[in-house]
This record gives sequence, structure tokens and C-alpha cells, in this order.
Amino acid sequence: MKNERPGMEIYVHIPYCVKKCRYCDFLSFPCGDPSGGKEERYVEALLCEIARMRHGRGKRDAAPSDVTSVFIGGGTPSVLPAEAIRRILDRIREVYFVREDAEITMEANPGTVTEEKARIWKAAGVNRLSMGLQSTHDGELRLLGRIHTWADFLESWETARNAGFDNINIDLMSALPGQSAETWRDTLKRVIALAPEHISAYSLIVEPGTPFYEEYGGMSSDIAEYGEYADVPEAHLARYRGRARIPGETEDRAMYHDTKRILADTGYRRYEISNYAKAGRECRHNLGYWTGTEYLGFGLGASSYLCENGQYVRFSVTRDPEEYRDRLAACSRAGTSAGTDTGDVGIPWNEGKAAKSRLMEEPDRDEEKSDQGNCALYDTPEVLTEADRMAEFMFLGLRLTDGVSAEEFRKKFSRELRDVYGKVIDKLKREGLLAEAGDRVLLTETGLDVSNAAMAEFLPD
Repeated sequence: MKNERPGMEIYVHIPYCVKKCRYCDFLSFPCGDPSGGKEERYVEALLCEIARMRHGRGKRDAAPSDVTSVFIGGGTPSVLPAEAIRRILDRIREVYFVREDAEITMEANPGTVTEEKARIWKAAGVNRLSMGLQSTHDGELRLLGRIHTWADFLESWETARNAGFDNINIDLMSALPGQSAETWRDTLKRVIALAPEHISAYSLIVEPGTPFYEEYGGMSSDIAEYGEYADVPEAHLARYRGRARIPGETEDRAMYHDTKRILADTGYRRYEISNYAKAGRECRHNLGYWTGTEYLGFGLGASSYLCENGQYVRFSVTRDPEEYRDRLAACSRAGTSAGTDTGDVGIPWNEGKAAKSRLMEEPDRDEEKSDQGNCALYDTPEVLTEADRMAEFMFLGLRLTDGVSAEEFRKKFSRELRDVYGKVIDKLKREGLLAEAGDRVLLTETGLDVSNAAMAEFLPD
């Protein structure tokens, strides 16, 4: 008999990489000296967090849910010893019900993939890889601060295929400084020739706090304001004369439309704003995120979205690596000193008879100094109202080219979609940004081009 229990997803964050890329604002750090043991201590803390999570959903001893997908991201998880990945997945299976057909994805970067690692990942249950390429042109890769060349990627690709991985995503990035529509089309065609099952294609965003922002922040702001270099004041142009230029709005749009056309012509269906897949190879983990599936995040900075007793809560793990390791060490000591193995991590929501979580109360100052007080790994939770959840259902679901279902909206909220958002839907339809097709509401091609503006209409006041 088919298992009909609801599903949940698990995300695991590995914050280490060989070298931080110049454009990256993710929570990640370059690896240290292997002899220092920093990464190993992190893995031990992560294993402790997974084992001691005081949350019954999906657990083997109280399991109303099954884990339908696991995503190990970063950072660059493939920098860890392969045995560490195996231990992490083994621990998850010890604590949670992981379905036999669960999608288990791991991010892997060229230059960190070896035959031995790939073999161990496969044996450990990883059945999908997401490989960061970004460009097939070495000059563009150097500018991004990537550690690999196109040839390095091809070697890693072949290694993964030879190990039996038959579900691989390739990440690509357009609108790079100095990139032309021609070099972007060439990157797409080279990648398509490899026949990956999935391609994620994003436009570069120059994020504050990155080396790229120091060099290209002003240029990026000017393009955002003026659209084309011909319209940028000469005084502004003088500030970055001699640097490779970020493509202007027209060229960026041309790359975007080339991506849609070239991938569609070669058998890749666009199912989300930036994601394309062969039939049946959509990323199940991300589909769960966009459609409101509950998820549990482990590791530094990882977020969770869960429901307990009808209350939906989002919370995140601390972003401080020392605090993360120290608090889990304290938690472990608390469990050991009590003569048990129950030094559980405090979860930020109401438990049992509506007793408030530690993080939803003002902390006791004496407890702050104690080991058990240090077990609270999480930030103050965000308790989502129904209005919050309805808005998220809309602006996340509208990222999908299939849009959102009025029937699913009714099931989730016991309300009619048009009763809540009829005026917004009609407004966006008049503007040509939204369409209705049977039960579904979806962005038009024009709406997908300006998706942020369209989806913002659904945000709560």
C-alpha cells in the first residue's frame, strides 16, 4: 500500500569551500589547515544537532511525516572528506524516516571531485549532484574567482558520470562583467552537449559586502538606474573606465531570452524562473520549497519552516561558527551529566501543553551562564500569520511556470483564492502580467520577465 503520510524536507549546510568566490555573499568560509580539525569539529557538531533536535516531526520514535528529500548545500560540501558526507546521511537516517525514493542532492564544485569521493557519495545514498560551473570560458571563471577551469569541470563531470550519477544539475551565471551574448550562447551550447538532466541559469547580482561589490557596485547601481551605458552620466562612467563592463539592460535581456529559447529547443522545460529540466528531472527539493512543504534545516545559518499544533514557525540556526560549536558541545555535556543521551537542542515554539519555548521567553540571566541555557541554537522565531502564509503561497508558487492552483489554495486555507486576491489578480491580468488557465493562476511570459514587481503585489500590507 502506498505511503500517504505528509512529507518534509531536510537541508544541511556545509559552510566551507576551497576559496570564497568574489561574487559570493553566502554564509561560507575558506577551509583551514586540515591538521587544525576545524571542519571535523563542525561535522561533529552537526551530527550532534541532528541527533538532539527536539522535534518529533519525521522522527523514528514519533513520525507523522516522512523525509522526501535531503539537500546538502554550502559552501562546497564536496570539500569535506567523503566519509563525513556518509556519516551525516547515516545520522539523518538514524533519526528520521527517509523514504526509499527520497531525492538526496549534494552540491559539488569542480576541483573537489575525485573517483573515491564520488564512489562513497553514491554508496552513501546521494542520488543527485548539483555542480557549480557558472561559465565555460576560463577568463570569465578567473574574473569570478572560481578555483577551476572548463577543463577541470569536464574532468569532474566525467568522474561523476563514471561513478553512476545519472541526475546532475549544472549551475550557470549570465550578465558577467565583460561577458557578451555570444560567449553566453557558447556556454549554453557547450553545457547542452553534455546532456545534464537539469540546468540552473541565473543572472549575476552584485551583492554588498563582496569583493565584486567594491569593484562593480557603482556600475551595477548605474545600470539598475539608467538601463544602458549611453544614458549613464559621463562623470559616473569615468569612475570605472578601463574595467570590464557589466552588460546593460538590453544585452542582459537578450541573454535571458536566448537562455529560454536555446534550452527549450534542446529539450529543457523551464519550470521555474531560473530552472530548466528534462522531463521528470525537476529538482524535487526546490519544488517542495516553492509549494510550501515543511523543511528542517541543520547546520550554520540553516532555516526551518515547520508547523506544530497548527502554528507555523520559521527559525534559523545561529550564523556564528564558534557559537554553533560551543553551544552544541554544552548541550552534549548537559545530556551526559544527566546520565542520559537527551541533551536536546531547544526548538523555538510552543511545546506540550502550550508551554513556551526558551527562545519565545525572556531568558533567565542565570540560565544564560549554564550549559543547558547555551543549548538554544536558534534565533527568535517568526510566527507566521495566515496572511503571511497566503502571501508566501502566492509569491513562491508564482515562481513556477505552472503557477498556483486555486484548489490547493482552498485546501491549505479553507478560503477561495479569488475572495482573497481577486482584485490583485484582475489588476495584473489587465497589465498583461498574469493569466488564468482553468484552476491555475500563472505569470505570463511578460510577467516572468518582471516577476519581482508582479509578485510584490501579493505581499501583505
